[in-house]
Amino acid sequence: MIARLRGEVIETSNQRLVILCHGVGYEVNVPETVAIELGIIGETVDLYTKQVIREDEHNLYGFATARQKRLFELLREVKGCGSKTSLGVISTLGESGAVQSIAASDAKSLALTPGIGLRLAERIILELKDKILELQVGTMPGKAITTVIRPTPQDDPLAEALISLGYKRNEFEDAAAAARDESDDLSQQVRIALKRLSK
Repeated sequence: MIARLRGEVIETSNQRLVILCHGVGYEVNVPETVAIELGIIGETVDLYTKQVIREDEHNLYGFATARQKRLFELLREVKGCGSKTSLGVISTLGESGAVQSIAASDAKSLALTPGIGLRLAERIILELKDKILELQVGTMPGKAITTVIRPTPQDDPLAEALISLGYKRNEFEDAAAAARDESDDLSQQVRIALKRLSK
């Protein structure tokens, strides 16, 4: 199994990177925030990866942190929450936002993810609320994770996505406001905000 991948980004799209490693190009599905932040052609990227091999799926998924990867693995344990949907949760809410929503039993926030209705959101909360504790406290077996959950309004997924990428609220407030004015779509808002922040 491929657990870690380091190489040069040679192709990128919304939720996909192609990474050249020792002459082999690996296609890696990633959260959209990771594609935006790390998907720079010609740059070296280091991802935690999860290889999923099933009768109907043979894919590689990549994450910026071990915590993000673990969240993906937990989400996939829930019946009806496959790899694509699990990746969508992280793309839509950010890793901290998803953890907060599960811990707070906030099914409406989880249901913001395409493909997740309230029934599936409630199932995710029911099955993962206790398991999510390891991510809330920021530790995992054999690996200390320094990321901590920052308090943010649960109805502000754009702020949570930017915070999960390492930005502070006072740094992105103007960019976030401009992004909300330009689009109602969360993924587009993240792109617009990041472009403004990179100037």
